[in-house]
Amino acid sequence: MRIGVVAPSTPITEELADRVRAIAVGFPGLEILFHPQCFASHNHFAGTDEVRTEAFVAMANDPDFDALWCARGGYGSCRIAEDVIERLASAAGDKIYLGYSDAGYLLGGLYAAGIGRPVHGPMPGDVRRQGGEAAIARALGWLADGAPSSLEPSLTAGDKAAAFNITVFSQLLGTPLQPDLTGHVLMLEDVSEHMYRTDRSMFHITSNPEVRKVAGIRLGRCSEVPLNDPDFGETEEQVFRHWCGRSGIPYLGRADIGHDADNKLVPFGRSS
Repeated sequence: MRIGVVAPSTPITEELADRVRAIAVGFPGLEILFHPQCFASHNHFAGTDEVRTEAFVAMANDPDFDALWCARGGYGSCRIAEDVIERLASAAGDKIYLGYSDAGYLLGGLYAAGIGRPVHGPMPGDVRRQGGEAAIARALGWLADGAPSSLEPSLTAGDKAAAFNITVFSQLLGTPLQPDLTGHVLMLEDVSEHMYRTDRSMFHITSNPEVRKVAGIRLGRCSEVPLNDPDFGETEEQVFRHWCGRSGIPYLGRADIGHDADNKLVPFGRSS
């Protein structure tokens, strides 16, 4: 399997890429190629919008690649997602697209367009985290042979699922990137957001008529939550239970996903 790495949001370093390549040596059936764009820099981004678009489209439309791996999150993929999707050819439909966090704009848009198989899961940038080598190995293990241990444990054969960052998912609702998640288990996680912002996002998410067609919502980890003055007074689980209860969406409990080295993989769509 040939895996192309692109950076639709923010850049990575050559040193980080080398660390990922070293881990990939343990998976002899995989070949990883980092697009030079991954190391480009323009303002906040890994190159201009045009540079990031061209890199993603080139690798997605190249039939020699089996998967596209988003290098890291940050911010920026919403600026290019619609242009990318409009330019994808038939070869793009045969690929796995792996990432999370800001990459959720692309994953959601690809799923909405029926292109390839989007998967929420670890990215090369996670190698910087404490224990990040395990996150990289988990992603590579699933890409290599579909290792069941890499998957979020609540996934059940035959059920449909999708996973997103809470803030990203809230922002893409009502745009062309919003996928049809009717009958899906929706898993949501976040990082570095005040609890009142998570509450506000859940108001928006659970008020959406299309989201109310999901089979239920699972809560991943909300990490590095900033202190609020005054204290919000509710945990993330209380927030989820509140808004799921008000909207009539079943709250299904916790999910093993988040902005950390323990982040598990969630393929979009029906589990096999």
